[in-house]
Amino acid sequence: MKTQIQVKSPKVMAAILMLGAFIGLFGETALNMALTNVMDQFAVQAATAQWLTTGYLLTLAILVPISALLMKWFSTRKLVIGGIVISLVGAILTAISPSFAILETGRIVQAIGTGIIIPVMVSVLLVIFPIHKRGVVMGIMGLVITLGPALGPTLSGVVISTLGWHYIFWISAAFYVLLTLTAVAKIENVGEITKPKIDALSIVLSTIGFGGLIYGLASMAGAPFTAPLVWAPLLVGIIALVLFGIRQNTMDKPMINLGVFKYPMFTLGTAMMFLSILVILSTSILLPMYLKGSLLFSAAVAGLLLLPGNAVNVILSPIVGTMFDKIGPRKLALAGSIIVLIGNIIFAASISATTPAWQIVIAFMVLFFGLTMVTIPSQTNGLNALPREFYADGSAAMNTLNQVAGASGTAIAITLLTAGQTGFASDVPDASQAEILAAGVKYAFYFVTGISVFLFICSLFVNKPSEENVQSQVFVCSTETVRN
Repeated sequence: MKTQIQVKSPKVMAAILMLGAFIGLFGETALNMALTNVMDQFAVQAATAQWLTTGYLLTLAILVPISALLMKWFSTRKLVIGGIVISLVGAILTAISPSFAILETGRIVQAIGTGIIIPVMVSVLLVIFPIHKRGVVMGIMGLVITLGPALGPTLSGVVISTLGWHYIFWISAAFYVLLTLTAVAKIENVGEITKPKIDALSIVLSTIGFGGLIYGLASMAGAPFTAPLVWAPLLVGIIALVLFGIRQNTMDKPMINLGVFKYPMFTLGTAMMFLSILVILSTSILLPMYLKGSLLFSAAVAGLLLLPGNAVNVILSPIVGTMFDKIGPRKLALAGSIIVLIGNIIFAASISATTPAWQIVIAFMVLFFGLTMVTIPSQTNGLNALPREFYADGSAAMNTLNQVAGASGTAIAITLLTAGQTGFASDVPDASQAEILAAGVKYAFYFVTGISVFLFICSLFVNKPSEENVQSQVFVCSTETVRN
């Protein structure tokens, strides 16, 4: 366990890191509300536009396992300031983008900066505050992380309606400038630079593996599975990930210790988080398009309609954390998974071009009520199942798969949306665009509902880890807060 490191301004350092992470995670979902605007401006289809979100999440997935090495090779100041500056460059590129290619490049650059800031934030906050304050600090950090992607569609909807989607990133850039100036003055070095040997082959295999897998899934939106554009990257990705796993198990100091998956409750918790993130990111990209394209709401109104569901998540998170300590994970996860299933059944049954908005608001609130009850116990219980020395590896493995789930959920949702639209347009040639889009969204929600069924099945096997594996350092678990 790390001891506290004294710094001059721990609260300011924490604020810089949390705000940097917040802006980056806000950017993760901010463009979801503007996808239809981007599609019109750059004349691209949904299958192409979804890469603005998928590419962002994929970049984070690739960087998470690499970030542990970066923290051992570069000082805290260099990583924090570098991450913020890289994010600033990405935000500016996105804001001025004259083409879709530049827009996508800017998104990836900003994701690189965010991928550096988030793991550094967790590491720094654990060592600059005393043990008795860590739980509170990590709770605040968790709330910040939750609010970022949750408020993305809502806040961006208001900005899009009043100023235009480019200003989402001009505003972000302004905050990054202020953060850079403050970081130069206040960030201190707290990490230990050991410069361990970098296993280039592990990095290459993980990059090709995750990249191939997500690229293949995303390509299914515009091509059949039999097309080489789809199955070839999927095959290469799977082979690379298998080789990556074999290499990690044969190394003395692996990039990610896959031995964490020998603990059943950790594996189950990771699987439930994976399924939950699939649901969250699928919903976050489908609903904005549906509200704007089928129900014909403005971006601002569509964002506000999603606000009650996000508010449920923010309000319920600390309550679920308290209940977890009192009643354990099983009852929460089981009840939550049932509620998630009910919410998705409502979506799958009610979505149409004439659905009253209040039904969508209620279904979204029900969905996030259940997701909050599932994700926090799943993640915390999974990490509790590990011995203390495996926390870092468990965190890296779980977070990597969370990002892969997010990218996969986005890609699969758009693929099914496109397939549903094509099938409905063929069956009903005279259908309006609003009806076609609604049919596509409804079709995609059949998949999301199916994922909810698997989530419920997993929840039946949740148990509290044996007492000898439960660590007294509860604050460590608090760092792994749900991203939605």
